[in-house]
Amino acid sequence: MGRKISGMKKILTALLTVSAISLAAAQTTPTPIKLATTATVSTASLSLSAASRIATLAVNNCAQLGYNVTATVVDRSGVTLAVARAENAGPHTLGASLGKAFTSASARNLTSNIAKGLEANPGLADIPGYLVLAGGAPINVGGAVVGAVGVGGAPSGLTDEKCGTDAVETVLGK
Repeated sequence: MGRKISGMKKILTALLTVSAISLAAAQTTPTPIKLATTATVSTASLSLSAASRIATLAVNNCAQLGYNVTATVVDRSGVTLAVARAENAGPHTLGASLGKAFTSASARNLTSNIAKGLEANPGLADIPGYLVLAGGAPINVGGAVVGAVGVGGAPSGLTDEKCGTDAVETVLGK
């Protein structure tokens, strides 16, 4: 019987020790980090109507110069909103215009500017979906990028870019 009591004393002592440690830890637990109080964020979006007009006007701008192009307009996340393609535009122009628009929306910059910095940062060309060629331009409204336009098919990416930026200026009145 003496052994049973001795063993129980050990167990009881161990339980009391664990309880005391737990109580001490509970009293010294740091305050949890407060997270942001809002669970949502509001952002400006480019309307489908504006995106469609920009795409169509960019194709028409290049057509006036004698070039058959495709124009793609994406939202701020790079998701396609509108596409316009000249009847005689090459099949490669669809992917090129999307790649330029996606790159511009993602980087929030003209793709011609990104291309200028490619030598210093060649890894940019390896980002999935990026096409680092002139012809993509961000669409800004109220100081925020709400989308981008990409144009492909003119002999020069700078001509593609001009067709797109002129369309944005005309539609958004900038």
